[in-house]
Amino acid sequence: MEELKITTSDKTPAYQELVPQIQSLVFGEPSLVANLANTAAALRQAFGFFWVGFYLVENNELVLGPFQGTVACTRIAKGKGVCGAAWQNADTIIVPNVDEFQGHIACSSLSKSEIVVPIIVNNTVVGVLDVDSDRLNEFDERDAHGLETIVQILIPSFQ
Repeated sequence: MEELKITTSDKTPAYQELVPQIQSLVFGEPSLVANLANTAAALRQAFGFFWVGFYLVENNELVLGPFQGTVACTRIAKGKGVCGAAWQNADTIIVPNVDEFQGHIACSSLSKSEIVVPIIVNNTVVGVLDVDSDRLNEFDERDAHGLETIVQILIPSFQ
């Protein structure tokens, strides 16, 4: 695949167009790093998100993985910030205004809203997909559904 083709700015159809393209990007590629890197790039390119990346569980903390955007926090403890909370709860978290999230970790002062989707393999959270916006109230259930679908595409890369 040489370039993404997203023909709409409406979220639901945009995710519907993006999902098969990400499937094509990762199909047959055994490298976890390559698949996460291309997925982060595809999401940022398709939606213009401020920051898109992955944190992977290593030695009982989240460690920065492939991402697109400004420099980021390198390590996050379980239960800390939005990423740590999504890891601890094994559930997607949508934060309309990061300044109102108790314990938010401000890797960038430009981040205004956030969504974090846990990556669960064999009932264990192995990482999270973290997406930040520089606008308030950027994310909703359409994003949760679309990003959860994309995370499911990535599960074989972790096995």
